[in-house]
Amino acid sequence: MQRITILGATGSIGASTLDVLARHPEKYQVHALSAHGRVEQLAAQCRAFRPARAVVGSAEAARHLAQLIADLPTEVDYGEQALCDIAASPDTDTVMAAIVGAAGLAPTLAAARAGKKVLLANKEALVMSGQLFMDAVKEHKATLLPIDSEHNAIFQSLPQSYARSPHAAGVARILLTASGGPFLQRAVETLEEVTPEEACKHPNWVMGRKISVDSATMMNKGLEVIEAHWLFGAPADKIEVVIHPQSVIHSMVSYVDGSVLAQLGNPDMRTPIAHALAFPQRIESGVPQLDLTQMAALQFYQPDFARFPCLALAFDALRAGGTAPAVLNAANEVAVQAFLERRIGFRDIDRLVARVMQDIPHEAAASIEAVMAQDERARRAAAQFAAGRA
Repeated sequence: MQRITILGATGSIGASTLDVLARHPEKYQVHALSAHGRVEQLAAQCRAFRPARAVVGSAEAARHLAQLIADLPTEVDYGEQALCDIAASPDTDTVMAAIVGAAGLAPTLAAARAGKKVLLANKEALVMSGQLFMDAVKEHKATLLPIDSEHNAIFQSLPQSYARSPHAAGVARILLTASGGPFLQRAVETLEEVTPEEACKHPNWVMGRKISVDSATMMNKGLEVIEAHWLFGAPADKIEVVIHPQSVIHSMVSYVDGSVLAQLGNPDMRTPIAHALAFPQRIESGVPQLDLTQMAALQFYQPDFARFPCLALAFDALRAGGTAPAVLNAANEVAVQAFLERRIGFRDIDRLVARVMQDIPHEAAASIEAVMAQDERARRAAAQFAAGRA
């Protein structure tokens, strides 16, 4: 029986994880669940899965949750330290790291340092702390499995020998596919007028508002490029983004002999979640089998950096190294929130990120403290710029 902790249980990844777990009660037991503020949804999950612990973002939310589940034996707590505690608990084997944004870094790192099986859906942990995070995984013998559909596809398409000897595996390039989001065919000059509702309407995937906006700007793909660099030890010039609007091929690996291996499937996050939960075995996920006869065409395009400048900014941050990716991520989080609150326009997102990256000097990512200090500086600078644009 595998004991699971889900960080970010009420988000789309958390809910999909619980759906998969519910299909296999003989294999998995939920130890702990967390949510920031969706207390009533978390309470319903607690009633369905009866975890030993539940963690929320504030004391007020904790009091509310405790009232809602007073008849359950679930222990309720709140705050970052409580998140780290459930992630590192000896009573859990596997941690689904699905908290969105920088808030997920500390508990995800705590899980790695506790030697857990970490299912990584929080790409910001690697974007911000890169080498520090990978060092923690190696030092504490944690198991790291990617949940992003693209990285999970790459993981499935790499040879088993890659982890032991990446240079001898014959890999030429990693090909990250991207849907292109809702504005792939929209005239570039009209993107100034995009509303939050339009940006959050993804053509293929059901996601949260923040990641939906990131998909519309392709910053999400840029963050995935940085994540792929750390997960697979690939330099920036060996990672290529390919726009594939149908989202059937989730990513590919190109080999020196001319072969290209791809992972295909319906666009449903339960597939990579089930793969990582059961690895190296396979379990049923609830996702319908892909019917290739129903595919009219599979299309592929090179990304247009004029349409998607955030993708270019992410490549710049990866090549700059150090704390540059953390600055990129922090500025983007502030910009996206300001856009969702209608304080800045859609195209102000990439302008804000570029401005902050220019204004905040890059430093060595020597410690988590150094990374978080740069994260805070970038957030302050981004907030000031956003206020000036409002």
